[in-house]
Amino acid sequence: MTTISARALNRSTLARQLLLERAGVPAEDAVRRVVALQAQQPASPYVALWNRVAGFEASALDALFAGYRVVKSTMMRITLHAVHVDDYPALRAAVEPTVRGARLRDRRFRDSGLTEADAARLLPELLARAEQPCGGPELKDWLVEKAGIEEAVALPAWRMLRQYAPLWHAPVSGAPWAYVGNGGQEFVAAGEASRPVLEGDEAAAAGMRALVLRYLEGFGPATVSDVAQFGLVQKGRVRGALRELGDTVRELEGEGEVLYDVPGGVVPDEDVVAPVRLLPMWDSVLLAYADRGRVIPAEYRKHVTRVNGDVLPTVLVDGYVAGVWRVAEGGAGIEVGAFRELPAPVWEELEAEARGLFAFLAGRDVSAYRRYDHWWVKGLPVTQTRVLAGSAG
Repeated sequence: MTTISARALNRSTLARQLLLERAGVPAEDAVRRVVALQAQQPASPYVALWNRVAGFEASALDALFAGYRVVKSTMMRITLHAVHVDDYPALRAAVEPTVRGARLRDRRFRDSGLTEADAARLLPELLARAEQPCGGPELKDWLVEKAGIEEAVALPAWRMLRQYAPLWHAPVSGAPWAYVGNGGQEFVAAGEASRPVLEGDEAAAAGMRALVLRYLEGFGPATVSDVAQFGLVQKGRVRGALRELGDTVRELEGEGEVLYDVPGGVVPDEDVVAPVRLLPMWDSVLLAYADRGRVIPAEYRKHVTRVNGDVLPTVLVDGYVAGVWRVAEGGAGIEVGAFRELPAPVWEELEAEARGLFAFLAGRDVSAYRRYDHWWVKGLPVTQTRVLAGSAG
């Protein structure tokens, strides 16, 4: 059995996530290759692709969202992801048991008096109503009228139902990153051909097999625990999928655990050079593994992942998190806070990256992450702080 080191796993992650070298591919192809982009914050899928695609322009992702070639919906880990429309049905079916339990059995749903049976009854009419984009308040009011629930409990019940239902977020005209935050969201029913089967063990099992393969293609090699973390699914379901996949996957020896991979999966030499990167909030490489040490040194994890679950925009140096970044106060440039002393050549690399990122954000909205600046105000354990690029850069 082939043995692979922790550092080689890091390089594999970077290669498959297009972070060793920006890929000269269309944005649509890049989304397929990286499998899923975290999308809780509207700017994040754009910044993620800017880090991964050579010459990436925001308008390319705008067009994919507008044409529903890339769709945004509640999926893995019960969070918003942007995925290619062809991947959506299987990935959503794979996490169906998790999303069902977390949303339809949630107290906020049950306190309205609604049950899982009610959700199944309401779903066809909800999807028919959302054939064209509808605002959240409109659909919440529909739920009140149709289900006869009290207004006081309607909003949390609607939130649970919409996160369970096969609804996509609809692009909003005039929004700088195609979508808006918590207010003004619009939703549309998943396309008929792309709609996942939401009930039945076989549909969930088939989806699970697809999720395992897609995950390994984009994030492997990985352990059972890693796959389970990515989807927030039971380890037993992952093991079952691996058994059913048979020779479609191969085993490798990690540092104390068995790793799985697709045949021919890229595993670069562990000494290959990794360029600096300025990743968005909640970037997938920071969250897709049970062992976050693949990319985040253990001593930095609590600084990057805050107590309420916010995952800050991070700086990668030699393939590992070495600090955080934000747009400097007053839009003066990109402010980088390093958790350790960085040598001059690294700061030169960061200057070049920051110049490109600042120009990219300025073309849309430099305040994209402004609401998270309070983490900087409260203090972060940085040893070096520099403002890079900006209008003077």
